[in-house]
Amino acid sequence: MNRSRRLTLEPAFLLHQRDFQESGRIIEFFTQDHGRVCLFARGVRREKSVLSPVLQPFMPLLVSWAGSGDGGALTGAELAGAPVTLSADVLMSAFYLNELLLKLLGREDPHPEIYSAYAAALGDLAGGLSQARALRLFEKRLLEAIGVSLDYSQIAGSGEQLDPNEYYHVRSEQGVLGPVARSSAGIHFQGRELLSLASEELTDESSLAAAKRVLRAALDQVLDGRTLSTRDVARAIFDGRTK
Repeated sequence: MNRSRRLTLEPAFLLHQRDFQESGRIIEFFTQDHGRVCLFARGVRREKSVLSPVLQPFMPLLVSWAGSGDGGALTGAELAGAPVTLSADVLMSAFYLNELLLKLLGREDPHPEIYSAYAAALGDLAGGLSQARALRLFEKRLLEAIGVSLDYSQIAGSGEQLDPNEYYHVRSEQGVLGPVARSSAGIHFQGRELLSLASEELTDESSLAAAKRVLRAALDQVLDGRTLSTRDVARAIFDGRTK
């Protein structure tokens, strides 16, 4: 992107920000048409800054900037519709979505389909719908968009459709393998659970639990050893509650 270019009123969400110099911030946005962009927001920590109240995570924004999307200058920001209100019990899930975007997407790599999936996930979390289902759907759609998703409706290689009543192994680097005996070694999943993931139904606990295991394995492979701090925090909270 040319550094003299100016972009105005781009749909965006704020993913992360950190302080810069005495009164500024460096802000990572996820934009609809330009992907992740990192912008310098000068003066926004001053008491009378009109931008400071707007620059909050999970709010639908319209942002304007000058220069490159990787180090350009934020020139404006405003709300794009009603603010999103997230209760305390879903905030960690929302930050988890942000961390996935920060870890798995390159800068200035547009993914409008992920932008839509992210907005939908936030809407589900704000609307009090199943956190587990909202997260699994977003993970699946994110993996599909970056080209590493599997077809969970058929056996790898043969293309044979899964039998809802049979059991199968899943390998992130290969796909669905089987069928296998229910008593076979290793982790296996019932066909109906994998078909529920493929069709994005995920309306029962066993399908959601299976989807979590399958998608986590796929995400771990893409992360290639990088950890997610939101997972660590959530695990620490759970461990503290069970002591």
